Amino acid sequence: MKRWILILTLLVIAAAGAFYWQKQGSKQTSDLRSTITVSRATLEDVVTAQGKLEPKNYVDVGAQVSGQIKKLYFEIGDRVQQGDLVAELDPRVYKAKVDADLSGLKSLQAQLREQEAQVKLAELQLQRTRKLLKSGTETQNTLEQNETSLKAARARLDSISAQIEVQRFNLEGDQTNLGYTQIYAPMDGTVVVQDVREGQTLNAMQLTPVILRLADLSEMTVRAQIAEADVSRLVAKMPVEFSTLGDLEKKWHAQLRQLLPTPEIVNDVVLFNALVDVDNTEGVLMSGMSTQLFFVVQRAENVLTLPRSALLRAVPGKENTYLVEVLESGHPQEKAVTIGMSNRTQVEIKDGLREGEQVVVRKLARGDASKPRMGGPRI
Repeated sequence: MKRWILILTLLVIAAAGAFYWQKQGSKQTSDLRSTITVSRATLEDVVTAQGKLEPKNYVDVGAQVSGQIKKLYFEIGDRVQQGDLVAELDPRVYKAKVDADLSGLKSLQAQLREQEAQVKLAELQLQRTRKLLKSGTETQNTLEQNETSLKAARARLDSISAQIEVQRFNLEGDQTNLGYTQIYAPMDGTVVVQDVREGQTLNAMQLTPVILRLADLSEMTVRAQIAEADVSRLVAKMPVEFSTLGDLEKKWHAQLRQLLPTPEIVNDVVLFNALVDVDNTEGVLMSGMSTQLFFVVQRAENVLTLPRSALLRAVPGKENTYLVEVLESGHPQEKAVTIGMSNRTQVEIKDGLREGEQVVVRKLARGDASKPRMGGPRI
């Protein structure tokens, strides 16, 4: 009797275990599968990047001569018009040089007039000696002396004329340097950088000192760093969308102006700089803002889409054709579909499915999210 009770108990335990494992297996299968409704959406294939905003047009206004800053007429944030006086250096040293040049020039001009008179006198003496020589009252030696004196006077005249020319060049250069003590704005813009103060001494002999930076903030440029693997996907004038970290909801639309050919190597990673211009007439964008950019490689609007994980495998011999599982009367049935463009997560369905149909999506096991499905479409 006890033996039969033991056997019956073992049978009950075995039946319960079988039921449990069957239920767990069914649950695991269910956990690895779900359904999704075929719907329409806008599909984009994009290259993402980080970037910084900077003015498209700017100029560093510097000093071309050395000296102490006497006056600064603008501060950071001030609007400046082309031709405005933005800074002034102490002009006294340069004015003294100009005054000395003018005095030297006047002295040389006086010497020139005196020497012209000497040349005229030497010419008259030579003419008189020649007449007297013909009458026999003057000697040949005197004639030769007068000729030599005339040549010397003319040479002296030429020398003074050359000195005057040099003095004029010196005066012109010193007047130019004096003019450089007043620094004018070369363009319309806003003062965005000012690294000097009144009373500070600038040394233009070592490098060109920058007094301030003027920038036209009505048009900005985003300088974005592009990974080496994505460079071949970018082309000039392609559409770009970006947002700033301060306002992620606001989308700015622009175009790629240029992809610079020289890379930057950061921690052994090769990055290329892309320049994206954007209108900023409202003045919302500011220099130095961080941005998140999306370079739109492809875009398809209002198309049928599915997750890439819904594609089972490629159909041999048919380009861009894959099998999916469609629920028909509650049962999954394999069906061939033709796909169009794709991105990292979604694909466009061009043929084979209708809007509203239910498609089985196989969930990837944990840790497999990055593994490609065999035969799936490549980006």
